[in-house]
Amino acid sequence: MDIVLQILILVVGFILLIKGADILISGASSIAANFKVSKMLIGLTIIAFGTSAPELAISISSLASGSTDMLIGNVVGSNIMNILLLIGIGAIICPIVVKKNTVIKEIPILLLISTGLAVLFLDTSLSNAIINQISRADALICFLFFSIFLYYLIALARQNRDAKAKKPEKPQYKLGKSFLLTLLGLAGIIGGSQLVVNGATSIATSVGISERLISLTVVALGTSLPELVTTITAARRKETDLIVGNIIGSNIFNICVVLSVPVIMFGAVTPGSFQLIDLVMMVGSAALLFIMTRKDRKISRLEGTLMLLTFAIYYGFIIFQGVTGA
Repeated sequence: MDIVLQILILVVGFILLIKGADILISGASSIAANFKVSKMLIGLTIIAFGTSAPELAISISSLASGSTDMLIGNVVGSNIMNILLLIGIGAIICPIVVKKNTVIKEIPILLLISTGLAVLFLDTSLSNAIINQISRADALICFLFFSIFLYYLIALARQNRDAKAKKPEKPQYKLGKSFLLTLLGLAGIIGGSQLVVNGATSIATSVGISERLISLTVVALGTSLPELVTTITAARRKETDLIVGNIIGSNIFNICVVLSVPVIMFGAVTPGSFQLIDLVMMVGSAALLFIMTRKDRKISRLEGTLMLLTFAIYYGFIIFQGVTGA
């Protein structure tokens, strides 16, 4: 009976996610038109930060209860999934065209911040693949990067407003209704993802799966569901600016806020079972995104397939590790 209830919770969660994403995309696109700013900027801010709310809530509750692996796996796993799985799926549905500004500024910022987190995590003894702790000082450094990123977004908003004023796009809804739809969409996405994560985690823990495996798979996928559903919805509407902006903004928010804020609140964290490969994949996925967009500023269906293949190999490996105890 308990399993049946958890499955029912999962179904309700997915319904909320799907409907919430559809409403969110409509509201956010209309906000961009009302304020005469680009959809990329809306993706980097409102959608990215909003869809990262589940990660932040789970990270704070995880560290408050002493589950450090859940906190780290939530951030690292979500960032890997956001790029390899979500952008991969989005590119297969509709090839993603990336703006020049994104290639030369926003993606390198994400790569820099991802690399910085890996450096803060790694011990001096790389040969032993030891992952060290993240201290309050480390978390403050990450949060400082976020402050710089916010300053960049403010400058970007001013530039976009001036550019869009010359060729305004008619908004679908008035400003008040646009904000209301965006808030309703975010509420549906956040509530739905929480139901999915709670249901899936309960089922996973009942069969004795390790915390690292649960956090990197079930929890990471569950908290990435808002981004996933938003990506699929945006790809079907060919709103590719929202896809890229959402992923880049979400990943930066995950590192600089979702990981940093709980550490600043509760103190240093020391991973119990994380391995070097997890950090390599987080940085490698950001590097892969940079390489793929550097030449022609486009992610093709073939490149999307390559991302999904990379995702499958990595997660096949960690699931095999978790099952066999290797």
